Amino acid sequence: MEEDGSILAGMLYRLEIENFYSIRDPQVLDLRVSKSVPEFPERFAEIFPSSEERVAKVIALFGPNGSGKSTVLKALAFMSWFVRESFQHKGPDLPCERFNDGESANRPIRLAIELGGLLDLSGSDEERAASEDVGTYRYELHLQPKDGLVRTVSHEALRMKRKGQGKWQRVFERNGDRSLRGSKIFPLAGFAQVIDKIRDNASAVATLALFEHQASKVISAAAAAVFRNILIDRIDLGDQAVIQYLAQNPEVVIALNRELQRIDIGVEEMRIVQSATGPVALFKHGGLHAEMPWALESHGTRSFIRVFPWILLALQRGGVAVVDELDQSIHPLILPEIIRWFYDRERNPRGAQLWMSCHSASLLDDLTKEEVVLCEKDSGGRSRMYSLMDVGALHRKAARRSDNLYKKYLGGVYGAVPQVG
Repeated sequence: MEEDGSILAGMLYRLEIENFYSIRDPQVLDLRVSKSVPEFPERFAEIFPSSEERVAKVIALFGPNGSGKSTVLKALAFMSWFVRESFQHKGPDLPCERFNDGESANRPIRLAIELGGLLDLSGSDEERAASEDVGTYRYELHLQPKDGLVRTVSHEALRMKRKGQGKWQRVFERNGDRSLRGSKIFPLAGFAQVIDKIRDNASAVATLALFEHQASKVISAAAAAVFRNILIDRIDLGDQAVIQYLAQNPEVVIALNRELQRIDIGVEEMRIVQSATGPVALFKHGGLHAEMPWALESHGTRSFIRVFPWILLALQRGGVAVVDELDQSIHPLILPEIIRWFYDRERNPRGAQLWMSCHSASLLDDLTKEEVVLCEKDSGGRSRMYSLMDVGALHRKAARRSDNLYKKYLGGVYGAVPQVG
């Protein structure tokens, strides 16, 4: 079984993106909840244990088609993939794109996240879980395109702040060449030959972890706690892949059947059976004589089943569920139920976070402004992202706690709505 990354990965509260897909200019999301905001313990969580700063457990992205919602989620997915899996990547080009204009062809791609967590990168899982050394991390990744192709890491660093206070301290850092500087909690003694193997298009962590570097293994496990349905290697996760996963994980099928029965979509049970061509999914419906195959099941039920494993993994292990188009063909009344799973301490004992994109504006009736991020694109095709907490600073009317977010969003008060005509 993989290491439990949740004992390192805390709540993600800041994201920075520049020259990545549809985002050209530097964009920053700082989702820390103001100290003046009332306590909503089911909705907000401490960035790390005993932190005075909070962030929402659910981050929902709204905006028109093509506005950049998926780009925001791709940034999270890409960083997770890069930290953990880039050493195994084949081919010179990294699986991401810069902004599509001539000026950006050779401009750096800059990505960064900040999150809370445990600062102990040594010892056993049990020892780290018992540690009281907590704080915040900042991971930075700069990629240097050349003639539009993304092949080279120009900067990679992990920094930390104990208790979230003071200046950022280096955990490790590399710049351009193969030089790598570590720290007391990221020691490099005895790994000189491994450092020479770090490729220009691979993460230092992904490389060192393969050679049993303890701190890198812990960081890699934390990166694995990003459960995503948006893939960055241009490969679509098809229906058969979902069925294959369910066939290999019968405990997920049990959990899924529990939810299918609770949300009352007419399915009494789904089961996986083996056929001559591999596993198939069959659905038992009340009042029907024969079980229905996957292909004849409703599009909404299949959409729910496709995203369910990612959400369940996050809830069980902790970390971040990154789900693109969560509302695709799923009934609007089921969406708030899925979100409530992240509010429920019994369902979400490890404090998992959900980052999702969505078109169902009715969901705004179930969210607070601290949970809403808006995306829009200008006439030059450049995306921007901003929290609903920040609309007052953007020369728009500030969102108040008493606002009907659904009506005001559709009325264009906050921006990020389609312009028709």
